[in-house]
Amino acid sequence: MSAVIKGSGYVLVHTPDMVMQNGTTQTTEKIVNPDSEYLKQVPKHLRSYDEAVAYLPNQIYIGAASPKDLENMETPFFDKPKKDAKRFGKFGEIMPQDEFLLLVQACDMFDVVKLDKDFVASVKEKFSKNEIIDESIVNRVVEGVESSEISDLVKNNHAEPLYCDAKLVGCVKPAHDIDVNLSSHVMHENLMSKASSVLALMYAVKDAQISKDEIEYVIDCSEEACGDMNQRGGGNFAKAAAEVAGLSNATGSDTRGFCAAPSHAVIEAASYVAAGTYKTVVVTSGGCTAKLGMNGKNHIEKDLPILEDCLGGFAVVVSQNDGVNPEINLDILGRHTVGTGSSPQAVISSLVLNPLQKANLKILDIDKYAPEMQNPDITKPAGAGDVPMANYKMIGALAAKNGEITPKDLNDFVTNHGLVGWAPTQGHIPSGVPYIGHACMDILDGNINRVMIIGKGSLFLGRMTNLFDGVSFIIQKNSGDNQADSNVSEEEVKGLIANAMKELADNIIKASSKE
Repeated sequence: MSAVIKGSGYVLVHTPDMVMQNGTTQTTEKIVNPDSEYLKQVPKHLRSYDEAVAYLPNQIYIGAASPKDLENMETPFFDKPKKDAKRFGKFGEIMPQDEFLLLVQACDMFDVVKLDKDFVASVKEKFSKNEIIDESIVNRVVEGVESSEISDLVKNNHAEPLYCDAKLVGCVKPAHDIDVNLSSHVMHENLMSKASSVLALMYAVKDAQISKDEIEYVIDCSEEACGDMNQRGGGNFAKAAAEVAGLSNATGSDTRGFCAAPSHAVIEAASYVAAGTYKTVVVTSGGCTAKLGMNGKNHIEKDLPILEDCLGGFAVVVSQNDGVNPEINLDILGRHTVGTGSSPQAVISSLVLNPLQKANLKILDIDKYAPEMQNPDITKPAGAGDVPMANYKMIGALAAKNGEITPKDLNDFVTNHGLVGWAPTQGHIPSGVPYIGHACMDILDGNINRVMIIGKGSLFLGRMTNLFDGVSFIIQKNSGDNQADSNVSEEEVKGLIANAMKELADNIIKASSKE
């Protein structure tokens, strides 16, 4: 049995006020240099919602534009707005901050989110008109409280403030008096991740055109951790998000691996389905508030807008082979093992070359590669260069070393097998998976046959190991082997055979009696 990708959801949430309030670059600056010129400049460099929607990489992320639209466009991209930009795309939407705060409130199960009643009244109607937001979610939004109560909680009870258009409209209270793992800061971080995951989940189910009850398991692969002082990372984001999204027939768990976690999670989901453990599994993840405005200093130094102003979320529905949708090939998996080493060549060899050689495939047999798909509009001004381009050049160098291309063909290889990055720098979000939705469309349309998704992660950030990490997998054109309806047990097969044999014997007896 094999697994296919049946649908995907990709969402962005424009959160300009959280850039200043929750992004670690800004919150750290407030501590070490509270009167800095940088902090004074941040508000002047924040984009409006319309500007964020018209930003072409954002349009590509939600499926309202194609990755091909960036092929011949020079950076910067931000000064070339898309004229017919849309809030909604094939895979999801770019949600405005005010509506998102109501979704966050709907995701709060312990009454820690307090919103101003006038703010709720002004936003609830348009929030409820969003087709993806069903009545069960709207009904979770409470009326709200007086603004004076919110101010008091922020001033005297260590609550994390919630702003919209630079105005205090709510707060997140601590969930415990002394437990730092349930502080208002951590609760805020986790609720934002959960809410953006819920949004992505609902769009993935919609794209897959399946009933919510068909989903049996959910895997969350974000970079956050929820728990208390006795088990600070115990989880479970997956089940928490599934509850709000209405996936009442699902259970789930969390997978963590820094930026590589999404690729690990998709392989796990495909393995569950291939083994027959679960018929339909969803991999999901919400965004990371800490990384908002992460490269803001570099952007402002170059008089650019702060482009890291959106939370990202994604979800992928993995199900039994239906004979149509693109398959996940579990026979070809790249693995960065403990003994691989951390040199760029060793990493790329383990994730790309080694699995292909085992399958008797060449590097050129993969139509498109999706490694770290960070948007160069963000990373180049910060001095990190064009991350996807660097990966493609390393893969091309391996192809040249293997004699598949000559060194002078390297640029053609990058053009033909690579993609221009469009993903927000939300840590785990860019690592390969942003291309899954578009890749499946391209495969179904007959434009390509195979893509490789490459997830890489920096485990040393957790100070537990100096090791690097990474896994890769291949999505390919469906072989046409429909297994989705093959739900007959071995005993049922034996019964069918026995009945057929009995019927055949009866017919022989009848025929003999007539003679």
